[in-house]
Amino acid sequence: MMQLSTLDYLVLVGFLVLMVAVVWYSMRQKEEDTADYFLAGRNAGWLVIGASIFASNIGSEHLVGLSGSGAASGMALAHWELQSWIILLLGWLFVPFYWSSKVYTMPEFLERRFNAQSRTFLSVISLISYVLTKVAVTVYAGGVAFQSILGIDTIWGIDFFWISAVGLVLITGLYTVLGGMKAIMWTSVLQTPILIIGSVVIVVVGLDKVGGWAEVERINGANMHLMRATTDADFPWPGIIFGSFIIGFWYWCTDQYIVQRVLSAKGIQAARRGAIFAGYLKLLPVFIFLVPGLIAHALQVKGIISYDSPDQAFPTLVAELLPSGVKGIVIGGLLAALMSSLASLFNSSATLFTIDFYKKYKPESSELHLLKVGRIATVVVVVLGILWIPVMSLIADVLYEYLQSVQSLIAPGIAAVFMLGILSRRITPTAGYVGLVSGFVLGMIRLVLLPFRDSLHGGPLAWIVEMNWLYYCVLLFVVVCAVVILLSFVTKASSDDNIRGLTVRSLGKDTWNDVRQGLDKWDYIHTGVILGITAFIYYRFW
Repeated sequence: MMQLSTLDYLVLVGFLVLMVAVVWYSMRQKEEDTADYFLAGRNAGWLVIGASIFASNIGSEHLVGLSGSGAASGMALAHWELQSWIILLLGWLFVPFYWSSKVYTMPEFLERRFNAQSRTFLSVISLISYVLTKVAVTVYAGGVAFQSILGIDTIWGIDFFWISAVGLVLITGLYTVLGGMKAIMWTSVLQTPILIIGSVVIVVVGLDKVGGWAEVERINGANMHLMRATTDADFPWPGIIFGSFIIGFWYWCTDQYIVQRVLSAKGIQAARRGAIFAGYLKLLPVFIFLVPGLIAHALQVKGIISYDSPDQAFPTLVAELLPSGVKGIVIGGLLAALMSSLASLFNSSATLFTIDFYKKYKPESSELHLLKVGRIATVVVVVLGILWIPVMSLIADVLYEYLQSVQSLIAPGIAAVFMLGILSRRITPTAGYVGLVSGFVLGMIRLVLLPFRDSLHGGPLAWIVEMNWLYYCVLLFVVVCAVVILLSFVTKASSDDNIRGLTVRSLGKDTWNDVRQGLDKWDYIHTGVILGITAFIYYRFW
């Protein structure tokens, strides 16, 4: 069991006091309408946007899971953490369309570009996936992480997993309901530096204990390479390059969970610069989350520390290497990561329900009424998250086995439809809708068949489950693109008036002027620096 000192507890209490102060400040800025509650009044600056994107992205799967992956397979999963350039795509290419259309949600954007059926279908997919995967996994992983790091089995006869998991949901749900998007974004500004500081301390102390970076590289050997052979069972390089892009494009450029942050911007310039700032922050996880896993593996080989499974690498480093006070900072960082991810999920889910379902079928509802519905929806999502925890505890092993592949099955269809829909005005409403449905159905076929892999061996369907998950992701993307393009030749396109401002060639002159007027040399310089750093990392660890 990790021994926390009085100083550690004081640090944690100080963090929580700051959190309460930020939420209280957010609550004082009274919310008058849904734009205030869901999009922070569309008045957020670049600093808040960038910090919120980063903090929303980082969860227990980074502090615990990514470190565990580093300990087990080295740099293989670093590709997902080197996607700053995709965040730049969001800021440079997609922000003008999203922000100028004044939509609240990504399904709403699809309705304007294609049709109402596309909006409803994407909303349903998103809500189900948020509640049953993102919310559930974050809560479950949070409970496991705190139980592992603190080493507490029970309190008052109650499994500490339940205390930490339910407590996490309730605290996060409370400030999400009370403060809305403003509370989420401003707490992200507080949480991001705490998260970074705590992880940096782990790296510095760990490198000192192991004997420097050269020793880490020597012990990890071939696992230090980003590119693996085409025959690699898990991470073949063609699959990694193209598959990680498809998943990353869906996540960073089309998922409500992330895009809602740039929709809250005060203008296109603030949204773009927020994405650029997030691009800088996204360069950090490889060094502050994955590298600790490499260090933990090296320390175990040298006999300095010991852990039973890769996922215990990070908790073990915290427990055995850090001095008093610093442990409190790191645990505060973990708490910050979990709360940011959960708060963003709660708010995004409530936004999808309120705007894409309730407002759509009751358009006469007043802004104050919708605001009330949004808060109730947030509470419902919180309750569903708690109710799902017992199920998660029963199926956790199964879910974790398939979780990583789930995103690779959901992403291709959505990514293909968004990309083609914005780049070409010739893509028709029917083609867009059929692309969404076909991509989802083909993805779910593999997901349903995966548990029966052994019994399918040698049969006509065996290739569906035996194909590498990244190759299947790429194949799915190609198939959906082909379906959308071919259908667009034989179905009726939208009129120019209906898609004005929603495709590259139809974006209005006023919007382009806003884009150009908001640009200066520093936008280009910072973009170049991010791309340069990313290219150097690939070169260094190729």
